[in-house]
Amino acid sequence: METGGGPVTWSRREFLGATGALAVTQAATPDDDAYWREVRRAFVLDRELINLNNGNSSPCPQIVHDAVKRHLDTCNLLPVHHRTLLEQTFDGVRRQLADEFGCDAGELALTRNATEALHIAQCGVELRAGDEVVTTDQDYTRMLWAWDQRARRDGVLIRRIQFPVPTTAADLLERFERALTPRTRVLHFCHVTNGTGQLFPVREICLLARSRGVVTIVDGAQAVAHVPVNLHALECDFYGTSLHKWLMAPHGTGFLYVRRERIRPTWPLQPALESMAGDIRKFEEIGTQQAAARAAVPEALAFHRTIGLERKAARLRALSQRWATALAVEPRIRILSDLREGQPPALAAFTVKGVPAPALVQRLFERHRIIVSAVVSQGRPGPVIDFEAVRVTPNICTTTDEIDALVAAVRLELQG
Repeated sequence: METGGGPVTWSRREFLGATGALAVTQAATPDDDAYWREVRRAFVLDRELINLNNGNSSPCPQIVHDAVKRHLDTCNLLPVHHRTLLEQTFDGVRRQLADEFGCDAGELALTRNATEALHIAQCGVELRAGDEVVTTDQDYTRMLWAWDQRARRDGVLIRRIQFPVPTTAADLLERFERALTPRTRVLHFCHVTNGTGQLFPVREICLLARSRGVVTIVDGAQAVAHVPVNLHALECDFYGTSLHKWLMAPHGTGFLYVRRERIRPTWPLQPALESMAGDIRKFEEIGTQQAAARAAVPEALAFHRTIGLERKAARLRALSQRWATALAVEPRIRILSDLREGQPPALAAFTVKGVPAPALVQRLFERHRIIVSAVVSQGRPGPVIDFEAVRVTPNICTTTDEIDALVAAVRLELQG
């Protein structure tokens, strides 16, 4: 292990020893259960429950969790001193994240989660009464709350477009293009939706918006470390995410990307010095905070890179297709997600005719010890747009036996 006064980093040999993954090779396939069992050994899990709600929060690999505890212990010895030393490593964390996700370090602010990151953008963009924001009915509730508050406070007009699930990139682009008016100032949308894993054509929408002088804010909470993300290539103005989902970093970690020319005119959520107007760090001025989680992010990045996004996505797609293919043959079940190659591999949802999603989620937990989540759309009444669904989000520590247990449990509940 190398410290060098900064965050602890693991050599490849030490990392593989810590995870129990004795051989990470290109030959490891999505169906190589022996390999994925070794990866699972990198986690300490509650094996009395089956966690298929990783889209909310994923467990950290043990080396990440250990790093957090180590930093907490050190900081607690003399917080004002050791916390300050740890905070001095944050620019290194920023650089690693920027390198991984395709932007300059000076464009990336470290935040506590996607909500904080996106609220900075939503509340920091200059808007006047009568200006229009276009978003969707399937954006995350906390982000919709932020726009509703700006409508109440500033007289901004909020338009929520609707779309069926699943749908196509071309359909989404067309819906946004039709929604643009001379008053539109902001487009806000998900890279991957929280409810059904709908993938948006981010680059195409952002280029369309820029051609009309419209700012783009992209919610990447379900995209980072799940699908390929290169922030410069996406051409967006703002991009916010949490790192406790698919990167499997500690809770309390996320980031906000701000296109360089948008930094100065964007107000921070909490006041910062005027001299910081053009500095990305102005968005991090929140006072005393816990430094341990942020300092452990490089361990999560190391784990992610060792597995590799392509190998990870292939495994997640295999797990998702396993349950979706098995349940799709049931006449009362409809799959609301596209799990083909190129689509988000780990986030998918289904509906059961005649069974409310929240009730089924509760029964799966109480009777079968399986944790999934219920999704209720934000749409207005309409037979195509509105839906209730059960969302299933496995992770690389999920086994095929656990997927098969979900299929068996759902079938049993359909008989009840």
